[in-house]
Amino acid sequence: MSAAAAGVVATVSARRLLAGIHEDRAVSLREHLARHGALEIARGATLSQLVEASGLQGRGGAAFPVARKLAAVRARRGRPVVVVNATEGEPLSGKDKVLLRHVPHLVLDGAVALAAELRTADVVVAVSRNAHDERSALVAAVNERKTHRVDRRADINVVTVPDRFVAGEETALVQHLNGAPAQPTLVPPRPFERGVDGRPTLVQNAETVAHVALIARHGPSWFRRVGTPAEPGSALFTVSGSVRRPGVYEAGLGIPLVELIELAGGLAKTPQAVLVGGYFGTWFSAAAARTLTLDDACLLPRGGSLGARAIAVLADDACGVVETARVARYLAEQSAGQCGPCMHGLAAIAGALERAARPEAVDERQRIARWCAQVDGRGACRHPDGAVRFVASALDVFATEFEAHCVHRRCTSDGALVLPIPRGRR
Repeated sequence: MSAAAAGVVATVSARRLLAGIHEDRAVSLREHLARHGALEIARGATLSQLVEASGLQGRGGAAFPVARKLAAVRARRGRPVVVVNATEGEPLSGKDKVLLRHVPHLVLDGAVALAAELRTADVVVAVSRNAHDERSALVAAVNERKTHRVDRRADINVVTVPDRFVAGEETALVQHLNGAPAQPTLVPPRPFERGVDGRPTLVQNAETVAHVALIARHGPSWFRRVGTPAEPGSALFTVSGSVRRPGVYEAGLGIPLVELIELAGGLAKTPQAVLVGGYFGTWFSAAAARTLTLDDACLLPRGGSLGARAIAVLADDACGVVETARVARYLAEQSAGQCGPCMHGLAAIAGALERAARPEAVDERQRIARWCAQVDGRGACRHPDGAVRFVASALDVFATEFEAHCVHRRCTSDGALVLPIPRGRR
């Protein structure tokens, strides 16, 4: 079962994004307006000014300042397009799916507000092709708004995107919307310069857009009441693995990792390690994890980042070598096939990890480390960089387990598999 499908949905702090949700259905337009009121920008300020003062950073993984993206699109000639990226290709993440299933009107409010700020009517909301429940809830919300004539100046189009890890990267998403394969690229022009149909395009993650809807109503001071001065606001974290209540939790950025795990019911078993940031993330030992706060100010100096804000706890009866090999193979198979480091380098690393994970293990540790260093920074996109960061951290954190496999030919795991690999992939 994926992290998105498991467990509960809970909130903490000010009950912001997930306020008033129902476990079994989406919040209706009437309920949404009763709780949040009509979408109106505070007098004497533009939405751009409010967003800039709030310090909102993108919640899709890169944490890029939203105001800077908005300004870059506004500075271009031509009628812009607003794209809400709700594809959520990260297997460990369920936060955007939760938003679409439970509070789709909050996401749509933010998209419409951004479109109005850019003086355009064109809004695209992109969801994964396999996210059937989320798409149904979103389409129902769009139709509900049409019936009540809420968005008279916005044309909202819901589209589906291939269910692949790389398809949610913003340049890959724009490629798909333009009728090309959903493959990422680092070659200009960037989406803000020439994106969908050659027009300036603002691409923002679904959670980011939902925050915009709240900032527009409540202002930047309210937004900054939680979080840290450098990384303000709340965020959605998907917590899975060896915790008692896996699910999506809302908390202020900077929350200690141990407190977030307590929100998820506490540890179910003795922990061995914690993966922070999803499959492009970093493994931390259980001892190191106890000292972490969930903000990039803490994580970046330690070789990590919040990424997709997906947290997976690995118990001490699981095998870090086997789990790393499974994920490495998945990431290799998700390659866009645009360059040698990604096509061949990741496949070679995955193969070496699989050999190390077998009962008749081959000691490939030095070769894996060397290949990771050779691949890093040499890809046509960021996919190989994220994959080798994940693998390199595993070599360090699971050093004892690699030694057991590669030297002593034994594994201490009970054989259970923990990390989710999407159906149809190994």
